[in-house]
Amino acid sequence: MAEKKTPPIVIDDVEYSYEDMTEEQKVLVNHVADLDRKVASTQFNLDQLNVGKQAFVKLLKESLDKGNTPEPADN
Repeated sequence: MAEKKTPPIVIDDVEYSYEDMTEEQKVLVNHVADLDRKVASTQFNLDQLNVGKQAFVKLLKESLDKGNTPEPADN
């Protein structure tokens, strides 16, 4: 069976072979990859939250434009 080879890791335009790295370096690469996935997932969630907020602000503005504003409270 052919040996599974990972693509080179490029840092500051320098290619590194994962197979040639120390165990500590491999752990660090795995942390960076995991953090990249988490950042992408968080950005995806943030995009959803921003779109949701925009939708609620739009609904609020439409409601206010229709004159559905509450009466001011007596102090």
